[in-house]
Amino acid sequence: MENDYHFTIVQKAIEYITTKYQKQPRLDEIAESVHLSKFHFQRVFQEWAGVSPKQFLQFITTQHAKQSLSEGRSTLETAHNVGLSGNGRLHDLFIKIESCTPGEFQKRGKGIRIQYDIIPSPFGNLLIAETSIGICKLVFVENKANPLSILKSEYPEAILVNQLGSQGNRVTQYFSNWKIPNELIVLDLKGTDFQLSVWKALLTIPSSQLVAYNDIATSINKPDAQRAVGTAIGKNPIAYLIPCHRVIKQTGHLGNYRWGSHRKSAMIGYEGLKLSDKQIS
Repeated sequence: MENDYHFTIVQKAIEYITTKYQKQPRLDEIAESVHLSKFHFQRVFQEWAGVSPKQFLQFITTQHAKQSLSEGRSTLETAHNVGLSGNGRLHDLFIKIESCTPGEFQKRGKGIRIQYDIIPSPFGNLLIAETSIGICKLVFVENKANPLSILKSEYPEAILVNQLGSQGNRVTQYFSNWKIPNELIVLDLKGTDFQLSVWKALLTIPSSQLVAYNDIATSINKPDAQRAVGTAIGKNPIAYLIPCHRVIKQTGHLGNYRWGSHRKSAMIGYEGLKLSDKQIS
């Protein structure tokens, strides 16, 4: 897929310029690092990000992240104060969580029908899987990944059908135009009460804003549970839609990410450039 090809180049370029930033590499040096002419590389990056590589880097620097931290913290506090500890206002427009405990999921898990497919996004290809209730898995995958084996390892007794479902179509459309869908995107999640509270808290973070782990812990009334919050974030089964990439370190450093730190940098920078003036998350 062309989107995935472009993102692979962008991801490698971001890795190069973040590690070499203090030396201020020239455009031709960055292009050489991804084995493209500087003209071809400039076009690919511009098409993806809308700006030059060095302009893009401004949105993933520590200084920019620190500013966004204060804005994101304010959003969480507002949501908490008005009783929005569940789905955030923006996500209430198009994302709905249907949740169950692991035990409940197991009871209805045998023979459950799950539709799945690979869909494109600006940040790489995603494996999407959905039950009759909603999306149960959305994860980044590499080109050679075997989606069937990935799903069978988690849902060994499910009936797996390689066909994009209605929720998958909505997500695909969302990534293509960034417009709020006319119908809700429903998530079918299994997790502990604590995990679900963390994932719901993540939904209160608007695009182009960031928060720290302790902000999430405070928002769910567990201020001393930062490590447990980090663990729950790491087990988030729904990439991007549950925006765990918007949680960074208190210092302003972006930190690690389940699907790669440079992918996280790309997502944060992309949102900072393209989505900050739109009412989406």
